[in-house]
Amino acid sequence: MDDHHYLIRGGLEGRERLRVLGRVMRPTTLPLLDRAGVAPGMRCLDVGCGGGDVTFDLASLVGLTGLAVGIDVDATKIDLARADAEQVGVTNVQFRVADVADGLGEEEYDVVYARFVLTHLRHPAGVLATMCRALRPGGRLVVEDIDFRGSFCEPESAAFERYEEIYVTSARANGGDPWIGLRLPAMLVDAGLSHVQPHVVQPAGLEGESKLMPALTLENIKETALRHDVAAEGEIDGLVDELYALAGDHRTYAGNPRIVQVIGEKL
Repeated sequence: MDDHHYLIRGGLEGRERLRVLGRVMRPTTLPLLDRAGVAPGMRCLDVGCGGGDVTFDLASLVGLTGLAVGIDVDATKIDLARADAEQVGVTNVQFRVADVADGLGEEEYDVVYARFVLTHLRHPAGVLATMCRALRPGGRLVVEDIDFRGSFCEPESAAFERYEEIYVTSARANGGDPWIGLRLPAMLVDAGLSHVQPHVVQPAGLEGESKLMPALTLENIKETALRHDVAAEGEIDGLVDELYALAGDHRTYAGNPRIVQVIGEKL
């Protein structure tokens, strides 16, 4: 999960995109955590936590008798998350720089959560198995990831379609799977989890921050797209401008990739 294999840039710029994404996703992620049974006293792990948006929500749900741990390979994002925790005085949360490839422990957590992590990985099934090993018997694995085929824009937009092409081609060139969402239910079954519960959500709208995500995403995959010769810098910059203009057009209905949410229980 080093930066070379991560499609979207890290650091401070990547964190700012994640703040917007966190706000867009929160209305659907919170009900997911509720369905997963996150409750006071639990010990939870947020894999690939970024700036810790979901980690903080987990900490709130488990209360002072529980613990939420967020891990990420990006030290800058972890430092920012630690500073946020200190500023607001949250004491039942920990943030660590860690790579899931190094292991997550054995039967340590009641809930292990990951959002938009597996799509970037060359060997997602192996990482899924590592997350399962970190669960206690009866614990829940909770995963959200994308199926990029679900993106849409109405009226049709050549800039939006080209953005989709650049994203999918860059993701595949980088070793990821932009369509992994629909595979998640079977992956959890194959990992030996029971009571697998899939659900689909999709941020979309005529206005609001969800419409900013295409432009923000293209900005943040620019380096990867250039590295793999998927598009020229001038084309990407022009497309970003067009996507921001599209976001401000209140007649345009745009949808981000559909997101498959899956819960599975460890026997």
